[in-house]
Amino acid sequence: MYNGITNQNIYEVNIRQYTVEGTFNAFATHLPRLQHMGVKIIWLMPIYPIGVKNRKGSLGSYYSISNFKGINNEFGTAHDLTSLITQIHAMGMKVIIDWIANHAAWDNVWTIDNPDYFLSDTEGNFLQAFDWDDVIQINHANASQQMAMINAMEYWVTNFDIDGFRADLAHLTPLPFWMAAKAHLTTIKKHLIWLAETEEPTYHQVFDISYTWRWMHEIELFCQGKKSLLDAVNVLESYKTDFPTNAIRMFFTSNHDENSWNGTEYEKYGKYALNLAVFSCCFVGLPLLYTGQELPNTNRFPFFDKAPIVWRPINDLHTFYKTLYTFRSQTKLYSTATLAAVKFNYQLLALNILAFSIEDGDDEVVVFLNFNPQTIENYVPLCHSTKVYRNVFLDKLITVDDDFLLTLPSAGYLVLEKTN
Repeated sequence: MYNGITNQNIYEVNIRQYTVEGTFNAFATHLPRLQHMGVKIIWLMPIYPIGVKNRKGSLGSYYSISNFKGINNEFGTAHDLTSLITQIHAMGMKVIIDWIANHAAWDNVWTIDNPDYFLSDTEGNFLQAFDWDDVIQINHANASQQMAMINAMEYWVTNFDIDGFRADLAHLTPLPFWMAAKAHLTTIKKHLIWLAETEEPTYHQVFDISYTWRWMHEIELFCQGKKSLLDAVNVLESYKTDFPTNAIRMFFTSNHDENSWNGTEYEKYGKYALNLAVFSCCFVGLPLLYTGQELPNTNRFPFFDKAPIVWRPINDLHTFYKTLYTFRSQTKLYSTATLAAVKFNYQLLALNILAFSIEDGDDEVVVFLNFNPQTIENYVPLCHSTKVYRNVFLDKLITVDDDFLLTLPSAGYLVLEKTN
């Protein structure tokens, strides 16, 4: 497993909506800003040509691919993509690309020369994938298809020097395929990043990082008054035993699916959206930020059409995320700690304050998130001896002896780092 990334972060880029131009070159002008904010890994949503047959909307789904070795000419050329990746690497960041191994466009190039790469009915008609009528189902039992898919993945590693893959709905493709793909591609580039859109623990035999959909759904239900904070924390506790110790879990408040289909983080979490952004960045795992969240973006992006972001000279949450990303990258604990190092304060949970500590050797981080409509004041037994902590957001030192008076406004957050 590639664990040299646990103190980093992922930034998901929707090229279509990122700029009015919607091109690689236009996005590249934002790289200095993202580097300054502290972004470490850039995830490019699908960059491939989009199928025309049964296309949805005016532009189609990014995930309906007509050529796994092609580039969507709306975004630019191979030269433009190479230039973008070169710039990303020069700025000390990595880049991963979306990979869709389960389905393809109705007019994918393979449908002409290799129709047996796809499932079909008794009359030879291709079968759509699930209820997505703009894509057809790949035949995972076809060994030649699996080799062709791995060859296509190799194309991007060899010709564009990408740093890894985000596997769309990874669990819909059998695990042996991913095992074969990783075994082969690792011989070409050793330290590739493997991110799976799944919560299947067995897929960590291949993937470094997996999604935390269960947590996202439970905390959303809590914010809607339908579940307790304890219900959500129980999901986090279950992650400790359900997943391998070295599994990296990815936390987020938005992504391309959530934004388009279920709403922005402000629709889902209301005033507590930033609380959960702090959680994602300070918990053990890897935080994900989606296109425009630093603005902040309060609009849903249409999935099949264009509605570009209107950026500001200075985005309101740039410093907020820069503070969190700098803290995370400079704190040794996030390079070494596992989920077992996380301890929750259940007394405060009962008061709708999500409080947890992460201890690894002499290192300690303590986080408080107020999910109440009012200010909370409460004495907290933070330590058994005198300790000095740094308030991460204020960058000020505080001395704690026995009890600590926690004062948090509604939707307030506090991140403390023990100094040694």
